[in-house]
Amino acid sequence: MKTIELAGGPHAVLALHGLLGNPLEMQYVGKRLQRAGYTVVIPLIPGYGYSSGQADSYRTTRSERWFEEVSRLFDQLKQTHASVSVVGLCIGAVLALRLAIERGDQIASLGLLATTLAYDGWSIPKYRFLLPLAYYTPLRHWYSYQERYPYGLKNENLRRWIAREMKVSDSSAAGASRLSAEGIFQAQRLIKQVRSQLSKVVAPALIIHAEEDDVASTKSADLVESSISSPSRRKIILHNSYHIITLDNEKELVADETIAFFNQHLPSEDALLNRA
Repeated sequence: MKTIELAGGPHAVLALHGLLGNPLEMQYVGKRLQRAGYTVVIPLIPGYGYSSGQADSYRTTRSERWFEEVSRLFDQLKQTHASVSVVGLCIGAVLALRLAIERGDQIASLGLLATTLAYDGWSIPKYRFLLPLAYYTPLRHWYSYQERYPYGLKNENLRRWIAREMKVSDSSAAGASRLSAEGIFQAQRLIKQVRSQLSKVVAPALIIHAEEDDVASTKSADLVESSISSPSRRKIILHNSYHIITLDNEKELVADETIAFFNQHLPSEDALLNRA
């Protein structure tokens, strides 16, 4: 699996998948954005994303490295496009918020999908909260959390396919079959940093979350909505999806709403001239 680049018009979108996921998580939304005229980049970030078949793919780097790569890609798109919006899933949404904290109104719009500011979904076992402690021991080199039913998906056919893929391989379109203790710890560090600075976010923000999200409850969406300083914000709660809303039953609605929101907040010609 490699970075997916979808050529389009002068306005770009940086799309960020979840921790130890891969660009396929964002491919449907990305292709819909491309058809709407956007240039879309869905990166596989080293030490954050997962590439099947590589021995060290489960090994994650520090969250600062993830953010450095996101910043680099954003700056690269800014140099060649009239505007750049950012859409992220799960920890990808947390990275998008981190970028918005640093870059202010440089971001045209934010799409925050299944934002995970706490691992408090209904399928998360209680011992999951203890896994980050393993980071401080040699366990971090081999201990991991095995992904399990329902794999973030309410769609039964897709869930069965993902389950089969994970049995015969080490990953699927829904990401890696397990998460390292180190990766979870780094995600928690990023979450803590972002939660304390949400008020610095001023970019227009679309927040989409599933009522039955099995990984992160709607408390994360509520916290984002109530804490950011964006003058334009919209929250949508889905009723027929679990966590991976970019693949699940309401992926069309997620794409439709993302396109409409991004279109609504494209910079005017005057604004572009002023920035130039």
